[in-house]
Amino acid sequence: MHRTDHQPSTHVLDDGWTFTATAGDLPDALAERLRAGLPATVPGTSHTHLLDAGLIPDPYLDDNEQRLAWMKRAAWAYDRTLDESPADEDERVDLVLEGVDTVATVLLDGDVVLRSANMHRTYRVDVRDRVGHGPSRLRVEIASALEHAEREAERLGARPLAYPQPFNMVRKMACSFGWDWGPDLQTAGLWKPVLVHRWRVARLASVRPLVRVEPDGTGTVEVVVDVERSGLPGGDVALAVRARVAGVEAVGVVPAGGSRTHVHLEVPHAPLWWPVGHGSQPLHDLVVELHVLDADASAPHGRGPALGTWQRRIGFRTVELDTEPDDHGSAFTLRVNGRPVFVKGANWIPDDHLLTRLTRDRYATAVDHALGAHLNLLRVWGGGIYESDDFYELCDERGLLVWQDALLACAAYPEEEPLAGEIEAELREHVARLTPHPSLVLWNGGNENLWGFLDWGWRDELDGRTWGLRYATELLPAVVAELDPTRPWCANSPCAPGAALDEVHPNDPDHGSHHQWEVWNRIDYTAYRDEVPRFCSEFGFQGPPAWATLARAVRDDDGTVAGKEHPTFLLHQKAEDGNGKLDRGMAPHVGVPEDFTDWLWAAQLNQARAIRFAVEHYRSWWPVTAGAIVWQLNDCWPVTSWAAVDGDGRRKPLWFAMRAAFAQRTVTVQPRDGRETLVVANDTANLWQGVARLERQRLDGTVRASADLPLTVGAWSTGSFALPADLRVPADPREEVLVVRLDHARAVHCWVEDVDLALDPEPVVARVQPVAGGYDVEVTATTLAKDVTLLVDRLDPDARVDDALVTLPAGARATFRVSTTQPLDVAALVRSPVLRTANDLRRPVGAVDATTSGAAAARG
Repeated sequence: MHRTDHQPSTHVLDDGWTFTATAGDLPDALAERLRAGLPATVPGTSHTHLLDAGLIPDPYLDDNEQRLAWMKRAAWAYDRTLDESPADEDERVDLVLEGVDTVATVLLDGDVVLRSANMHRTYRVDVRDRVGHGPSRLRVEIASALEHAEREAERLGARPLAYPQPFNMVRKMACSFGWDWGPDLQTAGLWKPVLVHRWRVARLASVRPLVRVEPDGTGTVEVVVDVERSGLPGGDVALAVRARVAGVEAVGVVPAGGSRTHVHLEVPHAPLWWPVGHGSQPLHDLVVELHVLDADASAPHGRGPALGTWQRRIGFRTVELDTEPDDHGSAFTLRVNGRPVFVKGANWIPDDHLLTRLTRDRYATAVDHALGAHLNLLRVWGGGIYESDDFYELCDERGLLVWQDALLACAAYPEEEPLAGEIEAELREHVARLTPHPSLVLWNGGNENLWGFLDWGWRDELDGRTWGLRYATELLPAVVAELDPTRPWCANSPCAPGAALDEVHPNDPDHGSHHQWEVWNRIDYTAYRDEVPRFCSEFGFQGPPAWATLARAVRDDDGTVAGKEHPTFLLHQKAEDGNGKLDRGMAPHVGVPEDFTDWLWAAQLNQARAIRFAVEHYRSWWPVTAGAIVWQLNDCWPVTSWAAVDGDGRRKPLWFAMRAAFAQRTVTVQPRDGRETLVVANDTANLWQGVARLERQRLDGTVRASADLPLTVGAWSTGSFALPADLRVPADPREEVLVVRLDHARAVHCWVEDVDLALDPEPVVARVQPVAGGYDVEVTATTLAKDVTLLVDRLDPDARVDDALVTLPAGARATFRVSTTQPLDVAALVRSPVLRTANDLRRPVGAVDATTSGAAAARG
């Protein structure tokens, strides 16, 4: 019987699945069970299903990544009964697969209804004629993405890439095949929901709110609505689209047989959405409803039966990318609401290699980590995924800007079909999907592809074959111009905007965006100061994860933490010669300790110092340098990497260094024209006026020279101030330090590295006071104490501390709040390996591993 209710319905197919291995070299102990099938819940993938069933060990622990290598060439199948009632004559019944990882064949009662080879797309199949005749059998067969990619490489000709496996031949998360910070697991499965969608007449296929702000402050929203017609009786009628936001409402009409309309909304005096630190983030519900257009004039706005509703929150703001030539080269300056913004950013990778475990709460914690480090932007890197709506919504709410890469990274990508069509299809889907989000401010055509073509030997290897230039310079700008002209785009990171490859090198620091990887790979971090890039969108330095993370996941056979040369440690150190680079990087600064506990602290410390050094340098050159995006904020598993937050969610010392370097107001000592200069950065809306107190001290606190320096720095500005001659030149650089205090900001400048500085290895006394929720640890410096840090995870894996890397001149004091639910050994809390300083790395070989003064204070 024909129903008059036009409301669509959705049946989520999350349960009732069986997951089966259908091919591959299965382990003997698992083969029978896997071929028999396991109960499974969708979303899920091969690894999560087998983990849920207790059949495989955690792939993140110890050497389990290698033990699970067989899964890369396995094939799988999902089976489920689909029992849908018959469709009415005017009713569509669609099977919707929101995410398939990756190479799949979908069958209904044995008939193929879909073939897919792209995990970044949504698929919709009309199955109305295949259901309603009793229970049907829905089957999704998942082939090995690696074997598919290998066949494509053989068919099209291999193309150069950064890693051995041909991730550039299949539209799967590139880092699924392993990276220099990630595991090689190659998941397979239904990684997003599967559902049945029943609807009539037409559905909202795409809603794109194009938001602008006019010079008079009027906010405008051009709501571009695309509908899909059912193709069934009654499906070609005229439709009404009603949109409302911030108390304003308008209606557009889709004529009979048409598929698009525009609804224009104007909001007078629209409150502006700003990046964090620049203003508030007002958001407004935009509601779009699709109706049959009723010929009855008495119907409100001519609306008949409802067909569907779409709702998102939007914010009113403008965004521009200034890439104009100037006296320094070519700019790369982001402007939000007309205001130039110094980008304080970090690169973002998928927060868990097993993507189905990512939740809104998990994203919220990561966003909190970014904001806590004073970041205002995350760059979603091109070797990962287009993130879930949760990620972008949280960034909208908190004012965290998003730079979005197209998913092309570190490789030459064929421009032949079917890959070209797949890349265009995914771009069209996600550019349209992400238009509502005010946080999204830039589309980027990929990561290091243009640079790779020029410098990594690709041209000879390609021998004239396609490599993806068209994606960066033609496809992305065309799709953005068509679907979302409100946002800027750039061809690649790095790139020289508007310049051909033979005109300006894409990694020229004077033009556009720049990646600095000579530091870390080949040269010392002090070389950051050798260039003043217009915008540094990648730079980084490695460091190990927290001790508690190693103790859980990187172990020797006896369960203790694996040493730095142990095969398990090296399995969780993916960088080429990673430990060698760590040693060479720390040698001129803090030395290379032989003891593993000291080595771990030194490596973490050196990582933090390297990035703080770079960020302070880049900020000091604002507005010539318009942004710094650290590689990277997060990890996807337990690993030695460039991340500030490790794979278990613990903040490494680097996170605290970023927080200090990206603070709204900072003071640093920087070289200018061969002389040390005080540089004051003011990333606030108010003038910073004050008197800087400068003292050249001996390490014991004796003042050798001093001065008071009145200064004023404008809003969103930096200022440089010459230092008096008697403060610039120490009498004995091994024994002296320059201390600068300005309001609550402090800088401590040394003229030589720690290895040459006469540091006291026991520079502090500490007292502990129990407080609600933990402990306060008061630390007082008896001499210069560099980078005082409490590694509290040594005592409680869940403990946290509110500050770290605090350098204290002699006589200075700092209080650290330790948050924990556990009673801690108070004496242990104030001695090594928990209480650390850079000084204690200067202990003579064979010295007792304890901070005696701290322990004595704890007993008192």
